[in-house]
Amino acid sequence: MDLFLGIDFGTSGARATVIDAEASIQAEMRYPWEISADWIDVWHKALWTLLAAIPEPLRRGIKAIAINGTSSTVLLIDAAGNPQDAPLLYNDSRGSVMLEQLKSIAPENHTVVSATSSLAKLLWMSQLPTFTEARYFLHQADWLAFLLHGRLGISDYHNALKLGYDVEELKYPQWLENLPIPIQLPEVLPPGTPIGELRPEIAAKFGLRQDCLVCAGTTDSIAAFLASGAKSPGEAVTSLGSTLVLKLLSRTRVEDARYGIYSHRLGDLWLTGGASNTGGAVLRQFFTDAELKSLSSEIDATTASELDYYPLLKAGDRFPINDPNLPPRLEPRPDNPREFLHGLLESIARIEARGYELLQQMGTDNLHRVYTAGGGAANNTWTAIRGRYLKVPVVSSENTEAAYGTALLAMRGVFDK
Repeated sequence: MDLFLGIDFGTSGARATVIDAEASIQAEMRYPWEISADWIDVWHKALWTLLAAIPEPLRRGIKAIAINGTSSTVLLIDAAGNPQDAPLLYNDSRGSVMLEQLKSIAPENHTVVSATSSLAKLLWMSQLPTFTEARYFLHQADWLAFLLHGRLGISDYHNALKLGYDVEELKYPQWLENLPIPIQLPEVLPPGTPIGELRPEIAAKFGLRQDCLVCAGTTDSIAAFLASGAKSPGEAVTSLGSTLVLKLLSRTRVEDARYGIYSHRLGDLWLTGGASNTGGAVLRQFFTDAELKSLSSEIDATTASELDYYPLLKAGDRFPINDPNLPPRLEPRPDNPREFLHGLLESIARIEARGYELLQQMGTDNLHRVYTAGGGAANNTWTAIRGRYLKVPVVSSENTEAAYGTALLAMRGVFDK
């Protein structure tokens, strides 16, 4: 029996899902992130731990593997595949100092003109002392897949979008190729494309098939969309994880860096949206999971909170306000924790609604259904509050795990090749 493995490197941890050819789940594994200054070491441990945790009989049946990573989490690699410095994570805004330079070389309002874009990070990293030793610039999913297949310098057009790759023409634009940066930009493949078989030593170590294929990956939020069951223009997926990510399926491509809006190619349609730094990580700064559950049950979701917050862990947001210096707004804070949580949930719901309003103002298909993925999908009170703002049906995704969407990608890559 052929099986397919999807591995999700998300904002709160890594997950793996094994499915069969009927897309039925055979096994699921989790690896929460440790508190560590060494992300490379954490990613290594997560990848090997998840592979080892798959029941041995299932490992022998895995025909293809795909990996997703957080969008615009990037690193510099030497000629042997070793990281040359600490990676820059998805929400790292040190690239903001390169924005004026980006504006002078990229088309107006291009997706890369953002403090957290892959290209902004590449320009910032080009000033590091270690840059002279680097040969490749890769995204998190690219490098993790390399550990499995052994071929350096390969990406997919979902991860490469914020590097400046033209997903309509399927090539790097001339203005990007003309940049005087002495580093190899990755070869870009359609997500799910088989890259190569597992390295023999990896197959032997974990008891995997020697003909197991490693496929080009995707980003965590697109993987969550693939898992959701959304298929038609006007259907959207909100990922309520550590951050808030919106994806709306549309016949029209929409791009505008002023608001952090970008479109991913998805077959003949476009997946338009953006990612905000608000979300579950802010809630967990103030409440435990148990408190979130108990206090949410005490909130009347039909009544609006009068508290008007912009919940962020630190200054800076990407969408629907694209401002690296936007300050968090978490005052006034009431003494009653239930009222405080109500205000936070309501404020995040307003940011979500504003995001979808903005996408439609820019020309997408009209929103008519929102699927929800991520940990926030289980909070019924929050779902009811969001429905009041969104004014369309809000339902749980058919499957909320990005790892499941990535397993689907691996399966389609094999069947479609």
